[in-house]
Amino acid sequence: MRAKWFAVPFAIAVAATGCGGSTDDAATSGPAATSGGDKAPTIALFLPESKTTRYEAFDKPLFEAKVKSLCPDCKLLYSNADQDAAKQQQQVEAALTQGADVLVLDAVDAAAVAPLVNQAKQKKVPVIAYDRLISGISYDYYVSFNNVRVGEMQGQALLDALNAKGTTDKGQIVMINGATTDPSSADYKKGAHNVLDGKVKVGREFDTPDWSPDKAQQEMEQAITALGRDKIVGVLSANDGMAGGAIAAMKRAGYDPALPITGQDAELAAVQRILTGEQYMTIYLDIRSEAEKSAELAVAVGKGEKPAATTTVNNGTADIPSFLLDPIAVTADKVKDTIVKDGFYKAADICKGETAAACAKAGIS
Repeated sequence: MRAKWFAVPFAIAVAATGCGGSTDDAATSGPAATSGGDKAPTIALFLPESKTTRYEAFDKPLFEAKVKSLCPDCKLLYSNADQDAAKQQQQVEAALTQGADVLVLDAVDAAAVAPLVNQAKQKKVPVIAYDRLISGISYDYYVSFNNVRVGEMQGQALLDALNAKGTTDKGQIVMINGATTDPSSADYKKGAHNVLDGKVKVGREFDTPDWSPDKAQQEMEQAITALGRDKIVGVLSANDGMAGGAIAAMKRAGYDPALPITGQDAELAAVQRILTGEQYMTIYLDIRSEAEKSAELAVAVGKGEKPAATTTVNNGTADIPSFLLDPIAVTADKVKDTIVKDGFYKAADICKGETAAACAKAGIS
């Protein structure tokens, strides 16, 4: 099963590798290259942090490769804010000074970047909100996943696991949500509560600053101390990095195996944990589609085009033209037909060390 855009089919390009914190000039040919004497646009991509594996390993190189395939003369500016909103502000202002024609912005603090978007609007520079919905101002496009659906899938997966173990009414769960500065976190939380409320008791719930795995570990340790080791039956973690932190806390507390726990992003370590039974599931986000669609939009609006969106999302101020991608829930029995089949990871990358036997059991080779 592959994720797909609602009514917007488009070609998937082969990704090229890349590294962060650089300015790159495109050097390949493609069908949407500018012609004649027109100036090729300068496209600036801003990502929020590097603790989550996806940004440097997938989002950046996939975005850059797609831009280069479509527009050989386009100039690419790239910045990673390392979870520092002030640093991101400096990066955006620097890109505008350098003549960026399009901003693709994954905001560190999506509720605080309206002034930056306003600066871009004053310069007539289009803004594409990438992955996180920017609030407080209107802008050109939003590209992300159906985030409430992500939370609903996580909640349902956890509920299914508890029902299978017969522990739904035998204790409480811990909810480890993401950073409050990321509006997607509120959507994930809302979706999870849509499923879980009234069916299982939430003993402790945390909003985790910076999506930090270390802080998630501390939160899980606090929950175990407060609720009692034998009173917790499962964990709703909003992403894989925090799931790793919570699992570390469970191991220290003597849980063997770890309690059923959710995740998101299909990080390599999480996929391995799912196969070996330490983590119950992850949400597989087709980051390739998200990055490449954003690149297509950036090239198009940089050339003065106005592609039609498939839906709108209200950010509290305006209905933002949007493209939303379907998430996919992945448990151990679905790794082969999703993550491996799509080439997100090769079997050789996953099936190392202790994971090799689990791969064989799952038919992954």
